[in-house]
Amino acid sequence: MSPTTQHELLLARRMSRLGTETAFEVLNKARALERQGRSIIHLEIGEPDFATPPNIVEAGVNALQSGWTHYGPAAGLPELRQTIADYISRTRGVEVAPEEVVVVPGGKPIIFFTILSLIDEGDEVIYPNPGFPIYESMIHYVGGRAVPIQLREERDFSVDVNELAELISDRTKVIILNSPHNPTGGVMPRRDVEQVAKVIGDRNIFVLSDEIYSRLLFEGEHFSIMSVPGMQERTILLDGFSKTYAMTGWRMGYGVMRPDLAGQMTRLMTNSNSCTASFTQKAGVEALSGDQSSVDHMCAEFKRRRDVFVTGLNKITGFSCRLPHGAFYVFPNITKTGWKSKPLADALLEQAGVAALSGTSFGEYGEGYLRFSIANSMENLQQALERIEQWARQNL
Repeated sequence: MSPTTQHELLLARRMSRLGTETAFEVLNKARALERQGRSIIHLEIGEPDFATPPNIVEAGVNALQSGWTHYGPAAGLPELRQTIADYISRTRGVEVAPEEVVVVPGGKPIIFFTILSLIDEGDEVIYPNPGFPIYESMIHYVGGRAVPIQLREERDFSVDVNELAELISDRTKVIILNSPHNPTGGVMPRRDVEQVAKVIGDRNIFVLSDEIYSRLLFEGEHFSIMSVPGMQERTILLDGFSKTYAMTGWRMGYGVMRPDLAGQMTRLMTNSNSCTASFTQKAGVEALSGDQSSVDHMCAEFKRRRDVFVTGLNKITGFSCRLPHGAFYVFPNITKTGWKSKPLADALLEQAGVAALSGTSFGEYGEGYLRFSIANSMENLQQALERIEQWARQNL
C-alpha cells in the first residue's frame, strides 16, 4: 500500500483577507477552561439567555408537523415577506411591498450580499469602528477599501457627521450604520440620522442600516434612515429575529431594499443557500404578528441588568462605563488600569474566570475598552463584578 500523499492546501488569495468573529473564539477558549474544571462566567457571546417564546416555538412545531419541511422560494415565503413588509411599513413610516423583502438564514447574509452586490475592487465602504467585525471582514474579502469612522465615547458613540462628510469620496459606494450599536450600546439620535442623510445628499450612495437591535432600546424611540424622505431607495435595512425573539439558533434575518436590488440579493440566495428553512419562516410570521409581551419583558430585564452592571463597574478601580441606551452590551473604558485591551480580557478570563471581549475585537479604535454581554442572569452578573473587583484589587 502506497503512503498517503499530503498535498499542499492552495487557498485562493482572497481567503487571506477574511476576518473572524472573536466572540466565538473566546467562547471556545472559555469552554476549554471549563472542561478543566474551571468556573467561567460567560459575558463574551452576544446571545439572549432567554428561551424562544412559547407561541413561536409552537408555531414552529406546528409547521414541522404540517409538512413545512421542503424548499421554499429563494426570497422567502410570501406570507412572511408580506408580514415583514407590513411590520416595516408600520414601524418605519414608509410604504414597503413584499417584493422589497429578502429573507435569509441569519443577519450576516444581508451584510455579505450587500457587499458582494455593490462593491468592486477599490470601491470604498465607510463603516463604524469599533463595530461589528464582519463589516470590515467582508469589505476586505471582496477587495473593497474599508474606511473606518471612529465612534467616540465623548459623543456617546454616535457618528460624528462632520467626520463622515470628510470621509465621503467619489469612490464611496456604501455607508454602514448600526443603531443600537454593537459593541458599545450607543444609539444614534434622530437628529444625527437626519444629518447623515443630509450629508449624503443626492449622491448615489447606499446605506446599509443594521437595525438588528432596534427593539432592544432602553430610552427614546428608534429612528431609521429609511424613514428620511428621499433615502428609502438608497437604504438596505437589515433586521431579524435572533436578538428580538431569542431565536439565534433558528437562523433567520431579512433585508428590506428597492425591488431591483432585492432581485439581485435573491440570486445570491439561490446560488448560496437556496432558501431559508420553511418551518422557521412560519414561526417568524407568529413572531412578528403574535403576542409581543416577551419582547417587552426581555428588554426591561436587560435594562435592569444594565443599570446594575454599569453601576458595579464604575466602582472598580480603573474602570469607567457610560450607560448604553440599547442592545445588551456594556463597553467600559479601561485605560486607567494601565492595561491594553487584549491582555486585560485574557487575564480576566484566565485569572478571574470572567469571559469578556477585547475592544480591539471590534477594530483598532476599540483599544482601551472591553465588551461585556449582559445576556446572563443577574446572579452571574453580580458574581462577575465581584470577581473583576477582586482581580483589580490584586493586580492594579
